[in-house]
Amino acid sequence: MKYQVMMGILFTLLKNRRATAQELAARFDISPRSVYRYIEEMTVAGIPIDVARGQYGGIYISDAYKLPRGFLTRTEYERAVAAMRAMDSEWQDEALASAIRKLTSQMKSERQDEAVTGEILVDSGTWGKESRFSDKLLLLERAVKAREALEIDYVDRGGGRTHRVILPHLLVYKQNIWYIFAFCRKRDAFRLFKVGRIRTAFSTGETFERLPFTRADIPLSFWKDDEKCVEARFALTDEAVPFAEEWLGIEAIYEKDGKKYAEATLPDDSALIGKILSAGAGFTVLSPASLAERVRRAAERIAAAYADRG
Repeated sequence: MKYQVMMGILFTLLKNRRATAQELAARFDISPRSVYRYIEEMTVAGIPIDVARGQYGGIYISDAYKLPRGFLTRTEYERAVAAMRAMDSEWQDEALASAIRKLTSQMKSERQDEAVTGEILVDSGTWGKESRFSDKLLLLERAVKAREALEIDYVDRGGGRTHRVILPHLLVYKQNIWYIFAFCRKRDAFRLFKVGRIRTAFSTGETFERLPFTRADIPLSFWKDDEKCVEARFALTDEAVPFAEEWLGIEAIYEKDGKKYAEATLPDDSALIGKILSAGAGFTVLSPASLAERVRRAAERIAAAYADRG
């Protein structure tokens, strides 16, 4: 019975996107405390369900979330549908009836996680939850085209979470990262949000008139003051050249006295050291010396972490 109720809660959220604990408790004849316990178990299982208080409070799930490709085997699909039909015969619940139709449809045909926009094909999957990221990107694309406001939960680099209403104007792709350029009502200004840091997003049903902006308004450099960037010079082996070309651009690479080098102005943030280390030993920092020292210390810490493993 527990897992039938959990499945019922999940598909209720997939249909309605938002509910209160009291509504779910009344629908499935359980206590609000049990609702929160089941929600916690589903969250641990990787389903992006959030609980929020305040004006936009309640239990909700992102509009971008769908059951991932391969989530269930055919046998599991059939048994899940049978269990839900048994529940529906008892509760006569429209959300369950809708879920049965959707689950049956997904069982027959599961789609690929690729986004097609005009004449551009984008395999937007990440190395992590590729289907979830692709669905989120498609939701944002639809919102830009339809000029529809979205509610999002955004997680910053420090782990802080904020709930916002945004007016999406433009999708931006730079250095292998997707961003959404949107007017943020919380800040009353345009902001550039990393798509990967949007935990949940769902449509409000509200449409808006596009606000005027120019290319100069979009912070495409992503860093502006000298304190947050570094003029770096690297020595490259032949094996490291493809990495440098893809990261820094071919124009950043030059040859001198038969050796290859690269120069670039880079954001001096916590991700820089990891990016340099990922290139391997053939990608060496020549200057500034402070950056080379930070890379050396980071490499020593990594080596020490594996030293005791034989």
